[in-house]
Amino acid sequence: MLYNLLYPLKDHFGALNLLRYITFRATYAGALSLFICLFLGPWFIKTVKQLALGQNIRDEVPKQHQSKSGIPTMGGILIIAAIVISTILFTDLTNRHVQLGLFVIISFGILGYFDDYVKVRLNKPRGLNKRTKLISQIIFALLVGIILYFYPVNPELKTITNFIFFKNIQIDFRIFYIPFVVLVIILTSNAVNLADGLDGLATGLLGISAGSYAILSYVAGNAKLASYLNILFVPGSGEMTIFCFAVLGACLGFLWFNTFPAQIMMGDTGSLPLGALIGFFAVVIKQEFLLVFVGGVFVIEAITVLLQVIYFHTTRGKRIFRMAPLHHHFELCGWQEPKIVVRFWILGILLAMLAVSTLKIR
Repeated sequence: MLYNLLYPLKDHFGALNLLRYITFRATYAGALSLFICLFLGPWFIKTVKQLALGQNIRDEVPKQHQSKSGIPTMGGILIIAAIVISTILFTDLTNRHVQLGLFVIISFGILGYFDDYVKVRLNKPRGLNKRTKLISQIIFALLVGIILYFYPVNPELKTITNFIFFKNIQIDFRIFYIPFVVLVIILTSNAVNLADGLDGLATGLLGISAGSYAILSYVAGNAKLASYLNILFVPGSGEMTIFCFAVLGACLGFLWFNTFPAQIMMGDTGSLPLGALIGFFAVVIKQEFLLVFVGGVFVIEAITVLLQVIYFHTTRGKRIFRMAPLHHHFELCGWQEPKIVVRFWILGILLAMLAVSTLKIR
């Protein structure tokens, strides 16, 4: 909004020329979202407590998690508010990618809110019916895929994506691009949701992922850098850098209250939309395959759940892990929660560095 309203006045006020720089707007978007979370955090926690919106803990999780029962949840509302406000203020709102990104975070946020509402108010720890939840996710992601396919910002690039490790090689999904977009967004959303089980774990990893995609977005939106690194130049995708910084700032601000011992949980109100948004960033800048590294810990967590379920049903009750997702397995092995979280963060940082390094490994 500030960009759209103030930048045209640059000829009269020279300082407004700073708004043309993505790095300038990204820095202030990140700082603002960080400030919003830090400033409003105490008030928000107090309000959630007054409304008795406390966390419901499932019976099957490790026993030490029972002490988390009653901790304020739905912190995703604060995160989403910080991101949306910062994004609206500092991005080019005429950019269709920005518009779609706002749709993703708000629509998935509403779904997550109702999921948390069912858990808290209706006393159903599992939340919404799985089928209802999945169908809603498919509808939201399908709308994004349809718009990107039939109303692309860059028609010549609409179904093409980068392939990692090999330069000048792209994959064209053609009509299968729509289901591909749906798959990327839904899988990322649910992978983040599965990882949101320890204080600060998902929040920290989301910040790492957002920071990585901020770099990748800036490169993809810069013609010279994209050409030098042999990746697809996606005009307009540089605005995602600002969006990513808004996510990073909000995650850091929320982590102040979410780190062990957590004063508030993000809940599905935060994990579902933020996961979907990370997937959307990957789609926009044509780096979907790098999600395997950028969100590597999320991928590992999701795979352990999948393997556990398949093995359990195949062997009629046997397990590979003591409990899935993987962070619960380490809890039952005797690791303390903060140790698991920090080590997973370290792994996430290493994988993110690997993801960024692939820009040169081609």
